Amino acid sequence: MRIDLHTHSTASDGTDTPAELVANAAAVGLDALAITDHDTTAGWAAAQAALPPGLRLVRGAELSCLSPDGRGGTCTVHLLAYLFDPNAQAVVHEYARARAERRVRLAKIADRMAADGFPISGEALLAAVPEEATAGRPHLAMALVRAGVVSSVDEAFARFLNDRGRYYLPSSRTPIEDSLEMIAEAGGVTVLAHAFATHRGPTVTGDVIKELAALGLDGVEVNHPDHDEDARKRLRHLADELDLITTGSSDYHGTNKVIGLGQETTAPEMLAEIARRATGVAVVEG
Repeated sequence: MRIDLHTHSTASDGTDTPAELVANAAAVGLDALAITDHDTTAGWAAAQAALPPGLRLVRGAELSCLSPDGRGGTCTVHLLAYLFDPNAQAVVHEYARARAERRVRLAKIADRMAADGFPISGEALLAAVPEEATAGRPHLAMALVRAGVVSSVDEAFARFLNDRGRYYLPSSRTPIEDSLEMIAEAGGVTVLAHAFATHRGPTVTGDVIKELAALGLDGVEVNHPDHDEDARKRLRHLADELDLITTGSSDYHGTNKVIGLGQETTAPEMLAEIARRATGVAVVEG
C-alpha cells in the first residue's frame, strides 16, 4: 500500500482544490491520503465528497506551535493532527483565532513590501483568500510570481519571505503542550512534522521530543523530503526508544513546490495504529 499522510489543498496554501487533491492522489496510485491543511478543516467535506473509489481519506490538519528548542530558547514546530473531532469547542476556537491572526499578519507583510515599491497590496491579497481558508506567506509568494517579481514560490521565500528577511513578522503560536492536549481531548492523534528539517530554521533537539512524548505526542514524521538520512536515522532511533508511531509524507503543496504526491510514504501498520488510537472521526473509505 502507498500512503501519504501530509498534503495541502487550497483550503490553506496548496494549489489543488480538495477535490483535485484526492483525484490526483488516486491518479498516482495512492491507497490512502491525509489532507492536512494549516489550522483548518475547511477542505474535509469537499475532499470526502470527491473521494474516488479505492482511496482512503485521513482527515487532519497541521498546527503551527511554539516549542522549547532544547537549547534554552524556543522555536516554531508543526504538529500534524489526525482524525480529531472538528466540532470540539477548543478546536473551533483555536482555528478561528489562528486564521484571523494569519490574515492580519499577511496583510502587514504585504503592506510593508508595498511601501518599498512592490506591486502588492495587503487588501487585494486578502480579498483573494476566502475567509474559511488559511492565509499564509505562500499566498504572498504566489502573488509575487503573478506580478513577475520572482519566477517561483521558492525564489520568493529565498529572497523576501524567509524568517531572516527584511519583511518577516513574528506570529503568535500556541504552546505545543496546549495543542497536544487540545487534539487528545478531541479524540485525535498527533505526529510531529519534519522535526529535524534544519534548513527550514531552528529545530528541536531529541530531548524535546522525549519531553513531548511524555506529554502525549503519538508519533514523528521520519520520511520527509526535507530530512536527510542522518535526520531519519536519529528520528527512527528516538521512535524506537519512545515507542512512537513513525510516518512518511510528501508535504505536497501542488505547483507551489516540486515535491510530488507519494514521494514519501507511511507503512500500513502505522496508519492502522493511528486509526486504532483515534476516537474523534474515522478514516473514510472511498
